[in-house]
Amino acid sequence: MSHPSNPFLNLNYEPAIESLADYHDVVTAAEYPMHKLRWRNDDVLPILGLAPSQVSDDDFIEAFGHFRAVRSFLALRYHGYQFGEYNPQLGDGRGFIYGQVRGVDGELYDFGTKGSGRTPYSRTADGRLTLKGGVREIIASEALHRMGVKTSRCFSLVETGEDLWRGDEPSPTRSSVMVRFSRSHIRFGTFERLKWIGRTDLTRKLLDHVLQIYYPQFWGKENQDGIFYLELVERVATLCAQWMAVGFCHAVLNTDNMSITGESFDYGPFAFIPTYDPRFTAAYFDYAGRYSYANQPAACYWNLEKLQDPLGMVVDKNDMQASLLKFKDFYRLAYCEMMLKRLGFRMLSEPETEDLIGATLELLSNVQAIGYNQFFVKLRQSFQPNWREDVRHIFPNPDWEITEEQAPLLEKWRVVYHQLLIRQPIAEMENIAQQLKTANPSIIFLRPKIEEVWERITLDDDWQPLYDAIAQLKE
Repeated sequence: MSHPSNPFLNLNYEPAIESLADYHDVVTAAEYPMHKLRWRNDDVLPILGLAPSQVSDDDFIEAFGHFRAVRSFLALRYHGYQFGEYNPQLGDGRGFIYGQVRGVDGELYDFGTKGSGRTPYSRTADGRLTLKGGVREIIASEALHRMGVKTSRCFSLVETGEDLWRGDEPSPTRSSVMVRFSRSHIRFGTFERLKWIGRTDLTRKLLDHVLQIYYPQFWGKENQDGIFYLELVERVATLCAQWMAVGFCHAVLNTDNMSITGESFDYGPFAFIPTYDPRFTAAYFDYAGRYSYANQPAACYWNLEKLQDPLGMVVDKNDMQASLLKFKDFYRLAYCEMMLKRLGFRMLSEPETEDLIGATLELLSNVQAIGYNQFFVKLRQSFQPNWREDVRHIFPNPDWEITEEQAPLLEKWRVVYHQLLIRQPIAEMENIAQQLKTANPSIIFLRPKIEEVWERITLDDDWQPLYDAIAQLKE
């Protein structure tokens, strides 16, 4: 049924990437036997100038389930390094750009699909998305957004009524199509493809497009290309630092999963670390631990270094390498800033920062009975202004199993934290309590929690636990 008043069909879509040739293929959307809206992200609607009350579930289904066209659907072309090996057989294999639209903030955003059918890049795959994969992407993006990480958002999820067969899920499993709302779907691998086919002209054209649309503050400036790369290094270093601070393991940091805007997206076998374990690896197929939790900064650095190859056709390589060497400083600054927020502080001196973060990681590394994110939730829930008065008030009766040998580590952390509180004015205690709430949601999506939510959907088609858990993130 047609809805001429559908607000999504009446948005002012822009032909930004569509106006560039040689970067995409026009495709059609799959048709599905069923359309049930399982998720709509009302929090994102205001960015589009829409109020939730203006948009019906049928509007979501018509635009992002039946895929009534507003412009051509574009499957993007790209290559990428996958686990260190170059793969020229990539591209959007189960998704396309539905459209691009300006937000009320003046920024250009993409509606990108996942599970919308086969494309020229599907190879032997069916172009579909499992329902569980869609649910997991909702959880990843909403949890990261809540914790202050720059991320794409899951805009809608429609269950589509097909049986899918997958090697990593009990099959047959249910199907879905998702729409992702993000700043850009241009990847490092979009540029890498142009190097592979030897098209310097297309590299220049794409870089100009990226500068004009996503880095307009640099467009037309002297050394605009070099400034752009330095900015990208800072954005990626900052993003990676945010992942590390919130205990997030992306799992598949291939260059085709790296956004040219420095935004986190494309969530597959991700996981939040249960305890502070640098060797933790989220993907079962990452046998060598290439993308383990601790290796994420090195992986991001490597990807930025590889990006110099295609950009080097039009940008000075020595200039880029000098910028890349600043990655470590950018990373450290962002990591300390995020960790301080999680610990309740907005700003401390460098020695104080090092002491506090060092004591925290030493405690969490050696006392595995304390979960990584559980520690920050406990800190949020337990903090009292009287902690400033006496160190014995800090975690007086922790419910962690701590051995006699480990007890000094908790005591050391207490002393460090107490000393910092003493140096703050009494009035600051309220701000610390608020900062702890802002930085640390009370719900943690470890794997058992995700499986618990999924089990209710599988057994009873009960979606309320998912909705309740996402609502709890906002508390």
